[in-house]
Amino acid sequence: FAITLAQLNPTVGDVAGNAAKARAARVQARADGADLVVFPELFIAGYPPEDLVLKPAFQSACRAAIEELARETADGGPAMLIGSPWVEDGKLYNACALLDEGRIAALRFKANLPNYGVFDEKRIFASGPVPGPVSVRGVRFGLPICEDTWTDWGDYENVVECLAETGAEILVVPNGSPYWRDKAEVRLNVAVARVTESGLPLLYVNQVGGQDELVFDGASFAINADRSLAFQ
Repeated sequence: FAITLAQLNPTVGDVAGNAAKARAARVQARADGADLVVFPELFIAGYPPEDLVLKPAFQSACRAAIEELARETADGGPAMLIGSPWVEDGKLYNACALLDEGRIAALRFKANLPNYGVFDEKRIFASGPVPGPVSVRGVRFGLPICEDTWTDWGDYENVVECLAETGAEILVVPNGSPYWRDKAEVRLNVAVARVTESGLPLLYVNQVGGQDELVFDGASFAINADRSLAFQ
């Protein structure tokens, strides 16, 4: 099972442009023989979208773009895991959508919302339920979104533990993780702790670029189940 990590630079608010980047990445992933292409957190909106994501017209534009990308997966190419704001039952979530076989095959919502430092997600998003894994072509993926892996902070749900207990075979973590000095080591330590607890390999995909005062350094990586670094 081959996976492409799309470590890209979305532009906040440019839904059409971000969708075009996703489309191009999928074309490249298909050429590379991938079964799945994974994008960073809230990719279709850009991260962090702040109050823009509270506008109904923007929510609708993001949803329409995801639905269009989903239809395009009917061509038999790679499935997509792509981040988007998503309104369900009147609540706005930080979501990850699985697009495959021409449809939105699954949605998972971020459970643990960061609200410290540069993060302000509790004001904007509803906290999702603790998720179970999603199945992509016979492989069961756990999708903890960014903060869902940082269980050592505050009163958080242990999302990774729940995913392991409900049959996930591999963890895929979409992130909008800004840079600060020594951040890469901090991320690795958090990821290794989750791999140790769950016994599952982990793929971490982060965006690159800048948004206002934030810098995103990419530094995506994978950790094998034996806690060795597969690549970075």
